[in-house]
Amino acid sequence: MKKLLALLLALVMVFGLVACANTTEEPVEEPVEEPVETPVEEPVEEPVEEPVEEESLLVGVSMPTKDLQRWNQDGANMQSQLEAAGYEVDLQFAANDSAMQISQIENMIANGAKAVVISAIDGEALGTVLAQAKEAGCAVIAYDRLIMGSDAVTYYATFDNFLVGVMQGQYIIDTLDLANNEGPFNIEFITGDPGDNNINFFFDGAMSVLQEYVDSGVLVCQSGQTEKLDVATEGWDAAKAQERFENILSTYYADKPLHAVMASNDSTAQGVATALSTAYSNDVYPIITGQDCDIVSMQNMLDGKQAMSVFKDTRDLAAKAAEMVDAIMKGTEPPINDEETYDNGTGIIPSYLCAPKACTIDNYKELLIESEYYTEDQLAG
Repeated sequence: MKKLLALLLALVMVFGLVACANTTEEPVEEPVEEPVETPVEEPVEEPVEEPVEEESLLVGVSMPTKDLQRWNQDGANMQSQLEAAGYEVDLQFAANDSAMQISQIENMIANGAKAVVISAIDGEALGTVLAQAKEAGCAVIAYDRLIMGSDAVTYYATFDNFLVGVMQGQYIIDTLDLANNEGPFNIEFITGDPGDNNINFFFDGAMSVLQEYVDSGVLVCQSGQTEKLDVATEGWDAAKAQERFENILSTYYADKPLHAVMASNDSTAQGVATALSTAYSNDVYPIITGQDCDIVSMQNMLDGKQAMSVFKDTRDLAAKAAEMVDAIMKGTEPPINDEETYDNGTGIIPSYLCAPKACTIDNYKELLIESEYYTEDQLAG
């Protein structure tokens, strides 16, 4: 019995140990908490305002040359008036060189000019550069000389150039009293550059009143040079005018008087006056017309070498061109008083025509001195 009890006790102990071994729990791994990341607020970027590009206030002014006094005055007058209105002005003179003028205008457009005022050297040579102006949104104002063949021309500021010619022709008629004299009176003609559309108006205006006296024989042109292109002067050059008239005088007037010279402007009139001093000896001194009231021509008038000039107050023309520019820049209507006369081949160009005035020894003080266009000292030389 004791052995049996001992055996049973041993078995109980063995089973107890086995049970204990089987009931030992595996170590439980505690769940590892992932670190909670606190969301980092991204900095809020304020919207960056793009810089507002200021509207260009650049205006280009292209004058043909400094060789003629009037273009210096036109350029200076326009520059001062545009700058007084708050615009930046690029004023250029092209030395009567069309290629130079084209290059200067190209630079104006490239520099952001919103308007260009152009007195063309050759009214038909600017087509390509003006197409560039149109594409760039740059307005084009033809100044005194109409630019032909371009639809980029927006407006035209000028004088009544047909009336200029009428005044010159009428002065000859009145001074020679052609309505009451049978003549014959000898006359020669000279106008300006064939590339300048204005010669059509000057010459046609003069011939509109003189032609009947030429046809009737009251006026006789001994040289026979009465066609517009025959009497043209390249570049309006005084030296070329002098050379042509020296030939005319020596050939046709060695023994004849010359009674009148219908000269379209002052530089050609000055060339004629110089030729008369070297190649003409008749006691009859001709009536010489002109235009622009250049200082040299006014001095010639005071000396009896030129009978008249047509005064075109460039201050008025510059003011109208400046008004046109200002209106274009502000999107308003520019001053216009003619929408019928000036067709540049692409249509009628809206224009403003300033009024010219005949200037003689009798009224030059009123027109030029009292208006402060010149001083007495300037005309005294």
